Amino acid sequence: MLGATGTEMIRLLLLALASAFLTTCGTSPRSSTDFPLSNWSAGTAQDAYYLLAPGDTIDVVIHSAPELSRSLTVAPDGRIRLPLAPSLMVMARTPEEVAADLMTALSDELIDPDLDIVVTGFASQQIFVGGEVNQQGLFDLPGQIDPLQAIIMAGGFTRDARKREVILMRRLPGGEVKTAIVDLSSGLKDPALASWLPLRRFDVVYAPRSRISEQNQFVQQFIRDALPVQFSLFYDVSGGSR
Repeated sequence: MLGATGTEMIRLLLLALASAFLTTCGTSPRSSTDFPLSNWSAGTAQDAYYLLAPGDTIDVVIHSAPELSRSLTVAPDGRIRLPLAPSLMVMARTPEEVAADLMTALSDELIDPDLDIVVTGFASQQIFVGGEVNQQGLFDLPGQIDPLQAIIMAGGFTRDARKREVILMRRLPGGEVKTAIVDLSSGLKDPALASWLPLRRFDVVYAPRSRISEQNQFVQQFIRDALPVQFSLFYDVSGGSR
């Protein structure tokens, strides 16, 4: 049996937990603390990268052994194959990361495997728009567009969409997947109030129906299962690439 002092401490602890829960539920998130919306702006140092995808063409230029240089197309499984090296997964990786791995793979065969990766052709630039929109699916980027324009491309919101809590997903170099929450309701009322957050290849724009109480759990439960195969291979919302 607990004494009076112990019972009082437990009561105070439960009151504190209840207060914290109610405060959290009353807060409407607008952006992820670990991925500020400012990082979605064009030209930031963190966004200055290109991730390879199936259908891209690259030139592998081996300076120390020109006869091994090749022009390659990234296969549907995301790999490339080069003589004297095992097949290499390059999907969702930067050309610099691929070059470093190829140099390591060729180090047993070449004394100085100095090489460069040059992207010479790009597969279609696509984004995924899903959730409470009228035409969920993959869309080709017609140029620089923002999340609100992507929603319009997908036929607009359904009546059940939570326009104030639209989720954006982006995969960063190294396999990390970041999310942010944006309020698109003001832009619908007045286009001049819309935030300019340019989308990039393989970004995900998802309009939820229910309130988002916990961002990462929502991504795990709803968005991951909604992604088509191409995007499911590109994303791993647990934190790394597949």
